[in-house]
Amino acid sequence: MSGRAFHGRQLLQWIFQRGVCDPEQMTDLPKALRTRLASHRRFSHLDWKHTHASDDGTRKFLFELNDGQLIETVSIPEGDRHTVCFSTQVGCAMACRFCASGLTGLARNLSSGEIVEQVLNVQRQSESRVTHLVAMGIGEPLANYDALVQAVRTLISPDGFGLGARRVTVSTVGLAGPIRRLADEKLSINLALSLHAPNDELRRELIPTARQPVAEILGAVRDYQNRTGREATLEYVQLPEVNDRPEHVRELSGLLRRWRCTVNVIPFNPVDEAPFRSPTPSEIIRFHRSLLAAGIKVKVRRRRGDSAAAACGQLRAVTMKTRKATARATEKSS
Repeated sequence: MSGRAFHGRQLLQWIFQRGVCDPEQMTDLPKALRTRLASHRRFSHLDWKHTHASDDGTRKFLFELNDGQLIETVSIPEGDRHTVCFSTQVGCAMACRFCASGLTGLARNLSSGEIVEQVLNVQRQSESRVTHLVAMGIGEPLANYDALVQAVRTLISPDGFGLGARRVTVSTVGLAGPIRRLADEKLSINLALSLHAPNDELRRELIPTARQPVAEILGAVRDYQNRTGREATLEYVQLPEVNDRPEHVRELSGLLRRWRCTVNVIPFNPVDEAPFRSPTPSEIIRFHRSLLAAGIKVKVRRRRGDSAAAACGQLRAVTMKTRKATARATEKSS
């Protein structure tokens, strides 16, 4: 092994296995190399600003990027399981009407380093080892395809974070081309489709940017499942009297007949700007039972982090444009 490759492996071990990002503390690296690394302005991509803890132990981390943009990342401990929900973009262009992440639009993609550093920062501030990763934070992961795949490869590499591929899940609003492309990567990670409606008309009402037909998207997900051997999950935010009526259950049953997949029902988490309400416990039970009766394999996601606005659909990106507008408004009012 060459000296350069050997030092590269040492550097990865310091960062990913020991959680050390200060080059001066990497004592087995040559002094000259440590000096060069320390002088590199972009050695670190994130500046931790604040952590907001929820009543149930969920923690939401606010990070500032080198250009001043802000993103949020969530830590969800549960027994022996410790999941990190990371972001892939500053803002989001998908404009889902029930989600806070896209309210400011898309500012930019995150780099692979910015994605990976979210996980490393949470790990350094946690007592338990991170065991699972979900790309379900701010942004559409497959719209930032190259950076996402590079970050995932780093996080599952034995020389990197060393997490098993089957403990990584990528969620997508449904980009058929990138879904099929992801199958070619042979990563064996899990795929979750944000479906939210059983027909094209209702789906476009809830997700204005959803231009690809439901049948085309489901075909891509089936293809991914067949080629990777990983069972698909279909995420379905329950919006009372909007997408949980008996006719919607019948449509879902028709779409999913003879297909091995799980529908993950996510009771809507409040977003001030969204024109929906959260389902009551009785409405959640009714919808769950009706899906089961229709022959659909279903789970209901337990609410985590809502008291810290860290639950599904509640994460926000504060873009520089938004921060400047807020600052101007504050100056005018003062």
